Amino acid sequence: MKKLILLIALATLAIPAFGQEGWKDQGGHLTQNTESRNSVDEFGGWLVVTSDADWNAKWQTPSDTVPHFTEAKTVARGKEIFVLILFANPLLDSNGGANVTCDLDVTRPDGTSSIHQVGAVCFQGKIKEAPTHLFLSTPVIGFRGDPDDPSGKWVVRVTLKDNVRGAVVPLQSSFVLN
Repeated sequence: MKKLILLIALATLAIPAFGQEGWKDQGGHLTQNTESRNSVDEFGGWLVVTSDADWNAKWQTPSDTVPHFTEAKTVARGKEIFVLILFANPLLDSNGGANVTCDLDVTRPDGTSSIHQVGAVCFQGKIKEAPTHLFLSTPVIGFRGDPDDPSGKWVVRVTLKDNVRGAVVPLQSSFVLN
């Protein structure tokens, strides 16, 4: 499993992209839920598969700067991609804290599991900004296809949980290793 590396990233403020009604585009218009960007009971999750090696530098920008990530649909062997789990509008407890966990599953083209983790901490603690802003969760998955990895479609599934609200947001994306 050396090709899949679980990286740790800090949850930080990025952009206001979510309202009580759901996900909004840059113009402030509501958008449809998709497999990779979904909301349930006013809690939103977004799964981004990117080829940007500088994803962290793009993320660590002022809150008025919108980071843009290059979506990765295919990856060549030896090239690295990153899976980012974003969330918005967690319900805060009486102390102003959020409690967000997630279940992670990465499935190879043959249906076998490459990663399976239940209850990973995505964010726990106080949020000092508006909860409707976009936050990066703690687990970031780095993937590099090894020569013996199967070619084809790899599926990433994340079940994002706002444990204070009791909302569960299923997310899914995929990429093709060639």
